[in-house]
Amino acid sequence: MKIYYHPVSTTSRMLMLFAAETDLKADFKVVDLFTGEHLQPAYAALNPSCMVPMLEDGDFRLTESSAILKYLAEKTGSPAYPADLRKRAKINEMMDWLNTQFYRDYGYGLIYPQLFPHLRRPSDELQAGTIAWGKDKAKGWLKILDEKLIGPKNAYLCGSEVTIADYFGAPILAAGEIIRCNFSAYPNITRWLNNMKARTNWAKVHQAFNDLAASVKDATFESI
Repeated sequence: MKIYYHPVSTTSRMLMLFAAETDLKADFKVVDLFTGEHLQPAYAALNPSCMVPMLEDGDFRLTESSAILKYLAEKTGSPAYPADLRKRAKINEMMDWLNTQFYRDYGYGLIYPQLFPHLRRPSDELQAGTIAWGKDKAKGWLKILDEKLIGPKNAYLCGSEVTIADYFGAPILAAGEIIRCNFSAYPNITRWLNNMKARTNWAKVHQAFNDLAASVKDATFESI
């Protein structure tokens, strides 16, 4: 089994963390996003979306991180994706919520247009409007996540035990740290994220991401 990835990629770090925590046996192959390897014909032939991560298990391929996490958890019988129908449905619901409403505005509305030239809007006015919209919407989603979805009692997103929703969601939230997002106004998010950061393999998995954050520490960003 092979997983194509890049260590600074948010969606790759989800799989890296799950694999490290569960001692998953897989061949992790770096696709160098910074040199454009993901856009070259060799990789595009495998994944027409030209993105990472991608899983290859024999002649079977998956190209979406949420689907890959579910596949890996199912394949390994991980307790992080319990067989109970309703527990699994709540995990799926949380992952869908994070991957649609939240990530759209937080990632692609606020964070990434400030970091990556290919996602910057074509004029200063459009850029400022995009970021202002993303910031406002992201703050609304953070309030819901903090007060309604996690709440004051849950240690993790779906209760007292870690699930693949946490492996999926924590790297998304942590991505905001590169533009110096501050979650102190969201105590339940802060508690949950600290629980994830305390896990044995978090620091190792996020080393390349932290190095990238350090490289832009003097840049000015619009943040939460």
